[in-house]
Amino acid sequence: MTSARKIKVLLAKPGLDGHDVGAKVVVRALLDAGFEVVYTGLRKTPEEIAKRAKEENADVIGMSILSGSHIPFAQRFRKLWDEYNLGTKLWLIGGNVPKKDHGALKDIGVDAVFATGSKLDEIVTYIKEQTARWPRN
Repeated sequence: MTSARKIKVLLAKPGLDGHDVGAKVVVRALLDAGFEVVYTGLRKTPEEIAKRAKEENADVIGMSILSGSHIPFAQRFRKLWDEYNLGTKLWLIGGNVPKKDHGALKDIGVDAVFATGSKLDEIVTYIKEQTARWPRN
């Protein structure tokens, strides 16, 4: 990743969850850190998120999930990963995600989980560190 362009983050709110205050706080923190951020808004399907990530050429796909459906949603989204040719993008999930499910999400392909209460600077630092190592394998 060259420093000539900003890291582009797509932040999505999948499913029927209508609570997006936390996602909007993350969006603001990412913008303040110098990232380009596209927020999809509420109630997006896995297909809508994958399509938008492809169209926007996002470097990072972040999902804020509070509904408890993080594992089935991630499983469905992972199946779309190759179909939409998302390649080496960084995939993050945040929100109401119990610690016991973090390993299962990583096994599906999620790079990192930032559960409710995660520090904004931890999210920013993680993205910066991971994208500094690009191109990813």
